[in-house]
Amino acid sequence: MFNILLLLSSILSSFTVEASKAYITNEKDNTLSVIDINKRKVIKTVDIGQRPRGITMTKDGKLVLICASDDDRVEVRDAETLKLKYHLPSGPDPELFVLSPDDSVLYIANEDDAMVTVVDMNEKMIIDDISVGVEPEGMGLTNNGTILVNTSETTNMAHFIDTETLEIVENVLVDARPRVAMFTPDDKEVWVSSEIGGTVKVINPNSKKVTHTIGFEIPGVNEESIQPVGVKHTNDGKYTFVALGPANRVAVVNQKSKEVIKYLLVGQRVWQLAFSNDQKTLLSTNGVSNDVSFINVDKLKVEKSVKVGRFPWGVVISP
Repeated sequence: MFNILLLLSSILSSFTVEASKAYITNEKDNTLSVIDINKRKVIKTVDIGQRPRGITMTKDGKLVLICASDDDRVEVRDAETLKLKYHLPSGPDPELFVLSPDDSVLYIANEDDAMVTVVDMNEKMIIDDISVGVEPEGMGLTNNGTILVNTSETTNMAHFIDTETLEIVENVLVDARPRVAMFTPDDKEVWVSSEIGGTVKVINPNSKKVTHTIGFEIPGVNEESIQPVGVKHTNDGKYTFVALGPANRVAVVNQKSKEVIKYLLVGQRVWQLAFSNDQKTLLSTNGVSNDVSFINVDKLKVEKSVKVGRFPWGVVISP
């Protein structure tokens, strides 16, 4: 009986460790860093494609997908070994992307050709290109996968795309240089961050109307340095976290009232955000200080920073 209990304990321990990895793209080093979230340390770093930025995973956690922006393609790697399995095609300079709920389709924002590329994951081939605004980047998708929102940095628009017809159904004007589009867990809102505009626009996906504009003011920080980029919502509808770029802060926003509750000081030039699976920890990639900050979501407190490669940009956590 004792041996059986030891075996079960070992299996459960292995599962916990396996389910607690963060994958970080380091834009300047052309590397991928892997962090053990429980131990809060880097456990592996590997060389990958040129200027890696956007990163995501399949729902089963077996594959890591990386936008190798200067290679004009998407790398697909084994999540355990990090060995390259194959490349997926894209347009020039892929930056952010999103997988359909069943992992069968990948939607890629290609910054240099004003296109969203649609890739069949099974056939590993492009099935369509959707013309959008200039310098597309942000990619938000509803839970059922029916509505895709792409942001175009130079056109300053959020493009609502029907994923069945692959056609734009509405263009919504937002503030300057929109970067990320993120649906709330109930899909009733999509939040769009505008880096140069310094705001987050909240859009009703049904009416396609802006319902709220969230601004940010930080004592002692120049307005020009407050540049919203990454956005993440808690599943309980309580908080939304917004990375504020050169302001070196993550804003905590009341998801319902849209009021800023607090600013959390993290590393320099904060880019993207990702939750641990239990949403008790939030990670931020800090490009200029070359580290990742660990934020306690319950306490709204930064607890630790972990050094990674140069210019960490994207982050994804295994399911």
